[in-house]
Amino acid sequence: NIYLWPSSSKIVVSDIDGTITRSDVLGHLMPMLGKDWSHEGVTELYTKIRNQGYRIMYLSSRPIGQATITREYLDNLKQNAQTLPEGPLILSPDRLVPALTREVIYKKPEVFKMACLEDIRSLFPVHLDPFHAGFGNKNTDAISYRAVGIPMENIFIINPKGDIDQLNVDSTQEGYKSLNKIIDQVFPGVASDAVTSRKPKLSYAEKIGEEAAPSSAQT
Repeated sequence: NIYLWPSSSKIVVSDIDGTITRSDVLGHLMPMLGKDWSHEGVTELYTKIRNQGYRIMYLSSRPIGQATITREYLDNLKQNAQTLPEGPLILSPDRLVPALTREVIYKKPEVFKMACLEDIRSLFPVHLDPFHAGFGNKNTDAISYRAVGIPMENIFIINPKGDIDQLNVDSTQEGYKSLNKIIDQVFPGVASDAVTSRKPKLSYAEKIGEEAAPSSAQT
């Protein structure tokens, strides 16, 4: 989908692997085997955040070739019949090997994420800051979110056990469900117009991938 949002929109950015899923590697593999490997309570929390008027954007360093399976995973994830809210899926325009090299060998996933978030911020009026909060599982996620002005206290880093550190706050939340206790504090209600979505089904990352890749290339 192509999303048309008001310039006043407030965006919450979420990583996928290790943030929605419980780990990076198994987060790829277990859903393919029909196993739920997601953090408990993530669908409920993200839905409540959306209901508070915020837009959810999914950002991952996964390569563009995994766009279909990643979108299918997000669309089909259910916890107690609750799904994730709809939102743009932004993936790396690189192919598999360059994407893995950047994340696994050089351990620099923030290079792509910072550039991507800066590009998205440039779409908004210069006097407005669209990014409100960010969820991730690594320090590199926090670096990316801080680079575009997300306040430290609105950055949440989750570990494999489900414990969540709210940066710049001397406390640890025990899972996504516990964040519901402070949702009005961190995510106060904001005005939100309905999301406008138009065909054709072409994501931002897919568009970049098509422009960057030779026409004969296959993913």
